[in-house]
Amino acid sequence: MHIFVAGATGAVGRRLVARLVGSGHSVVGLTRTPAKADILRELGAEPVVADALEEDAIYSAVTAAQPDVIVHELTDLSGQSDLRKFDQAFASSNQLRTRGTEYLLAAARDCGVKRIVAQSYCGWPYARIGGDVKSEDDPLDLNPPQELRNTLNALRYLEHVISTSEAPEGVVLRYGAFYGPGTGIFDPALIDQVRSRKMPVIGGGTGWWSFLHIDDAAEATALAVERGRGIYNIVDDEPAMVLDWLTELASMTGARPPYRIPAWLARFAVGEHLVVMMTELRAGSNVKAKEELGWQPRHATWRTGFAEIAKDDMRRAA
Repeated sequence: MHIFVAGATGAVGRRLVARLVGSGHSVVGLTRTPAKADILRELGAEPVVADALEEDAIYSAVTAAQPDVIVHELTDLSGQSDLRKFDQAFASSNQLRTRGTEYLLAAARDCGVKRIVAQSYCGWPYARIGGDVKSEDDPLDLNPPQELRNTLNALRYLEHVISTSEAPEGVVLRYGAFYGPGTGIFDPALIDQVRSRKMPVIGGGTGWWSFLHIDDAAEATALAVERGRGIYNIVDDEPAMVLDWLTELASMTGARPPYRIPAWLARFAVGEHLVVMMTELRAGSNVKAKEELGWQPRHATWRTGFAEIAKDDMRRAA
């Protein structure tokens, strides 16, 4: 098939392009950075350089590519080590989730694209009621903290327009919290915070998180190029409370156990939304993705996935 990957040089995008090319697909990869075009060529894709928020440029790129499938991996994750101003940190990504999605979908319809696959997020968007682990049928949060509202609205918009699209057929993948060498949870800035004990457990650390290795994200996305319909949680097999995963991460990276601070104090220091993330979040179930996409995470639990990366990092530092 001919596949157009928007956001092809991101952490997931690069792995996805390599996976698709390796399976015999013809891939056009979109990047807004001319210097990254060579990366795509080395992966076996045809690069196209354009700004995803320029409607005419995106229309021209999709028209020239004439893809069977579009994969929407567009985000802007630069400068997000400080999440106290969450919506501000994700403002550019939210434009890509709204206007960027509109432009891709309009071009897809005009060009007769058969399928569009787009990334969303599994974790803090779920309603903080009921059980700790949610399915795709469970509601999203109707009353999130103020600092999360713009981002949640952008995710709602993307999920609605993609999952209800019939021509092209739409698939939404709600990824768990990413980790991988040098990215996500193992971003050097975050690991430095853990090692310097600047990432405390807030309250009881009772929020539930779902994790996902970036290689497993790419594999699930490659499968969704050919099958499935609607919304899927793409997460590993073991949801975890913040107290558990943060304590283990500190141990794996050679740090002392994280400090613990009461929720009331943290609200003044970092804001209600980060307190909620540490104490009230719900995780996601991957049952539907396994059954309908035929996907199995190679890194079935964050415990072994974290440990592998931490061990490699410590070996390189020795």
